[in-house]
Amino acid sequence: MNALVSLELHHRISQFLFEEARLLDDWQFHDWLAQLDDDIRYTMRTTVNAQTRDRRKGVQPPTTWIFNDNKDQLERRIARLETGMAWAEEPPSRTRHLISNLQISETEQPDVFAVRLNYLLSRAQKERDETLYVGTRVDKVRRLPGDEWRLIAREIVLDQAVIASHNLSVLF
Repeated sequence: MNALVSLELHHRISQFLFEEARLLDDWQFHDWLAQLDDDIRYTMRTTVNAQTRDRRKGVQPPTTWIFNDNKDQLERRIARLETGMAWAEEPPSRTRHLISNLQISETEQPDVFAVRLNYLLSRAQKERDETLYVGTRVDKVRRLPGDEWRLIAREIVLDQAVIASHNLSVLF
């Protein structure tokens, strides 16, 4: 990990990510999309169970990608949600994105920062359909002139090795 950022910068980046979580929870997807860099990489994978003896030897099972999206793909996912024809989201899910343990560091690129954090995404739909997603995220954010920010990369790693939810139509 590179040098950690100042408290002031840590606060500013944290506030950007808290606002981003609120936009997702409030289904303000177009405002959320406006905070994404045009070249964003948005990925999610599950945790793969590996034996301790294999991890010691450096043997890693292959990665299983759930999402490997760019901005165009994210825009299409949102457009589909807004049609009312995305049956997995009828009625729409109620979500709460909780993020904590933010560690923010500088990168080799000027005005680009790496953020490692833990998250909990609670999703409720219908009367009894409730799902929790827990994991870690590594985000990269870019500071633009005028103290604006853009999310340029998100790598989501679920703690769950098996996803029990009937769909993954929510955004992380």
